[in-house]
Amino acid sequence: MIMSKAMDMKGLFHTLKPFLAVLFLQFGLAGMDILCKVALNKGMSSYVFIVYRHAVATIVIVPFAIVLDKKTRPKMTLPIFVKLMVLSLLEPVIDQNLYFLGLKHTTATFAAAMCNILPAITFVMAWIMRLEKIKVKSVRSQAKVLGTLATVAGAMTMTLIKGPALELFWTGGGGTASSNIPNGSSHGGISLKNSIKGSLMITVGCFSWACFMVLQAITLETYPSELSLTAWVCFLGTAEGAVVALVMERGNVAVWSIRWDTNLLAAVYSGIMCSGVAYYIQGVVMKDRGPVFVTAFSPLGMVIVAVLSTFILAERLFLGRVIGAVVIVAGLYLVVWGKSKDYASSSSLLDKQKALPTNLDDPGGNGKENSSHEIIKISTCNDKGTPETNGK
Repeated sequence: MIMSKAMDMKGLFHTLKPFLAVLFLQFGLAGMDILCKVALNKGMSSYVFIVYRHAVATIVIVPFAIVLDKKTRPKMTLPIFVKLMVLSLLEPVIDQNLYFLGLKHTTATFAAAMCNILPAITFVMAWIMRLEKIKVKSVRSQAKVLGTLATVAGAMTMTLIKGPALELFWTGGGGTASSNIPNGSSHGGISLKNSIKGSLMITVGCFSWACFMVLQAITLETYPSELSLTAWVCFLGTAEGAVVALVMERGNVAVWSIRWDTNLLAAVYSGIMCSGVAYYIQGVVMKDRGPVFVTAFSPLGMVIVAVLSTFILAERLFLGRVIGAVVIVAGLYLVVWGKSKDYASSSSLLDKQKALPTNLDDPGGNGKENSSHEIIKISTCNDKGTPETNGK
């Protein structure tokens, strides 16, 4: 009886483990958005922040990559190194610089909500590159198209429509304006100009992120060592980001100074949690449940950021932006639902391939296997990266 209960508890924990891991991940990423917004409001350079963040991530990840990937790491070649260079340019440099610049011009909640357009951008890119097929008469294909249009409509609503402020009971009617919010914004209220500027930066950043994920999936086919790939991307991203920071902040040596304050905490936290732990968690969960499962939880991060930002940053929520966020989430789930069958079909095909006999050259059935006829299918269609380096 006791053994049976223990087995049941073990089975329950095994079932809940992916859910708990993704929940932990979303809380961790939400914490990064809040800390980074505080650091940026205090005047920290976003260019320098990205350099410090990836320097911390490199220091943390490299030892694990050296030890754990020692036997599985393939030999480095010029084509692979070029891909790693492009990967480090797309995500650590282009995407994150644009994301944090957009965050600087908007609010933490706004930036977190806008990032939910990523699956739609990835879907459009995959369709253009013929990695994604659309069947006009298929309900799921229609859902993917409708969901993509909904995320675009939601993003435009958030950008262009502000609406009345929502008074939340825990904010006591709004409180006092925060002096740290730039450009005369009050309680997270952002002007139309900053809203458009910030949303464009975040959207282009998401496009770069989508490019990164597609190329990452392709690179993993020839360099299937997730930790080593992550270490290389962080290291090269640190070097490339330093060049960008030196150019953008030339003559301003003071921006490189860092003290024992929120700026240091934000850099260390983001490097360890969002460029280290997040990569590992996403990789493990995606191997078990697939990218659709991870993507489906991304709106939770937006809700966490929205609630925490009203406490910590004294941000106010506005009706137009809440409606836009809801439309984006609805569109996201339409895309996820539409793609869920794709991954189910892919898994079914892989199971069938594994069940096929490998002794194709042995019609006599003498039991000898011929590994040259093994079929391996690697999908490059990805909703959120594999192993996801989503963690902003």
